[in-house]
Amino acid sequence: MAPEKDSNGLDKYAFAMDGGFCDLSEGKDGEGLDVSTDDGQNKLVYCVTDVPPWYLCILLGIQHCLTAFGGIIAIPLILSQGLCLQHDSLTQSHLISTIFFVSGLCTLLQVTFGIRLPILQGGTFTLLAPSMAMLSMPEWQCPAWTQNASLVNTSSPVYIEVWQSRMRALQGSIMVGSLFQVLVGFSGLIGLFMRFIGPLTIAPTISLIGLSLFDSAGSSAGNHWGISTMTTALIILFSQYLRHIPVPFPTYSKAKKLHSTKIHIFQILPVLLGITVSWLICHILTVCDGLPSDPTEYGHLARTDLKGDVMSQAPWFTFPYPGQWGVPTVSLAGVVGILAGVISSMIESVGDYHACARLSGAPPPPKHAINRGIGIEGLGCLLAGALGTGNGTTSYSENIGALGITKVGSRMVIVASGVLMITMGVFGKAGAIFTTIPTPVVGGMFLVMFGVISAAGVSNLQYTDMNSSRNIFIFGFSMFSGLVIPNWILKNPNSIATGVMELDQMLQVLLTTSMFVGGFLGFVLDNTIPGSKRERGITAWNQAHQEDSSNTVESGKVYSLPFGITPRLSSFPWLRYVPFCPSVRPEGHADGDSPETKQPPGQAEPSQIVVGVTR
Repeated sequence: MAPEKDSNGLDKYAFAMDGGFCDLSEGKDGEGLDVSTDDGQNKLVYCVTDVPPWYLCILLGIQHCLTAFGGIIAIPLILSQGLCLQHDSLTQSHLISTIFFVSGLCTLLQVTFGIRLPILQGGTFTLLAPSMAMLSMPEWQCPAWTQNASLVNTSSPVYIEVWQSRMRALQGSIMVGSLFQVLVGFSGLIGLFMRFIGPLTIAPTISLIGLSLFDSAGSSAGNHWGISTMTTALIILFSQYLRHIPVPFPTYSKAKKLHSTKIHIFQILPVLLGITVSWLICHILTVCDGLPSDPTEYGHLARTDLKGDVMSQAPWFTFPYPGQWGVPTVSLAGVVGILAGVISSMIESVGDYHACARLSGAPPPPKHAINRGIGIEGLGCLLAGALGTGNGTTSYSENIGALGITKVGSRMVIVASGVLMITMGVFGKAGAIFTTIPTPVVGGMFLVMFGVISAAGVSNLQYTDMNSSRNIFIFGFSMFSGLVIPNWILKNPNSIATGVMELDQMLQVLLTTSMFVGGFLGFVLDNTIPGSKRERGITAWNQAHQEDSSNTVESGKVYSLPFGITPRLSSFPWLRYVPFCPSVRPEGHADGDSPETKQPPGQAEPSQIVVGVTR
């Protein structure tokens, strides 16, 4: 069925179809996935509640793991400098396995009981800055002898105590700080706060998630612009130019036996195909000595044999467990710094939830789902601190960008990603093999992903009147300040000197987080500068976010609790007052079990706007 238009001229909805989330020409069993028509350019191949074939789940899950790999692997490698582990590659490998294990476990918790969107969890850079600030304090600075590889004996009890004592202090600070996030999420404070957040707050927050990472993308891609450009070009070729070209695959079914089925493989797996082809070319160039072997020469980091020692040293099996580095300790300065990172992470995650909903074909997340999502992320940080990753967990913006490119928004794919990451965490060598992906290949992927994230943020402005000088000022000033202020603080790290170290650390983290600066300014200005609700986009935003999102069958299918928990809540009417539980109607219907709201035939709802909206 073709998407309908409402009276305002809004078209191309994800939910304006009879009996489902997506409009596909055939079923979801992998046969006849034809989305090549002009009317279907912005439609999803698989939406949130769809279940792709198991082999596609695995392939797409691998793609998401590869997308998150750069960020996940970078955190323990950077953190190892503050933990005095520069010359202990085996322990670094153990930290990598631990963070993969925790990321996979938290992903399963988030998709199953949290926000329930296809959003992947992984290590967070917002906690990396306060962690490094804490480890740079005089009492935790690394001894000089740990900087000399010839003096380091990795099996020495003295050396082990040096890095484990720092890890334990970091663990305790993260665990205490994560309790604040658990409280804010499950108490509903984030949900209450959301009544003041509109498009002019969400737009700069999401956009700056991508824009603030331009330096990271440029640094990675700049290690070999030829390889990174090739990776970017391949992803663009597969996702944009070849996405409507089906590829025949042999398929077997009881009805048709062995036959050929056309699948739009380029639209579904563009990132995985782009990375794989580039990775293979880099390996061929490495074997043929087409890339320089001298570390000082340009292009050396494009080789695939730079981390071969990790493969040989990594154990076959490793089982992370709480307290594996000892009993965590607590540092007051560390807790205050971690709290600043937690606040930034929560603001970023709220923006991620809305971006993920838009790109995966889901209604805007209702308050109870956001509350659960933030609460589960807090539990994830608590779990990460207990297991000893030296970091927390948060929603991964890179993977949200992958949703917009692949047009596959099924949460079962993210479940597969979680299982794969747990597997990589348990089987050390399986995870270590991904360390051979060259840095320029990762940089080329970032160029595409971060651009999609930035554009997803800007698309939220469709709810507002952008002919208004008020709205143009708020968005422009928030965006520009979100880039200028963090950049200046990073170049002048000693400019913040209040005399209170903990306060300095907190301000340092907050003011160097672009999405916090931009989102905070957008929030303050949008709620203080006079403007009508229609002009600000609050009318359309609230209609989509509160009325339609909380009480439609579509919302219930996405955000209700699994395993039949939501229907059972109908026997406990008092649970409607619990901030993280789906609301239970007086007649006993919960979200997702209520009758469909009556809508005139052929008329779509504002909550159904996802991507590609035109006026």
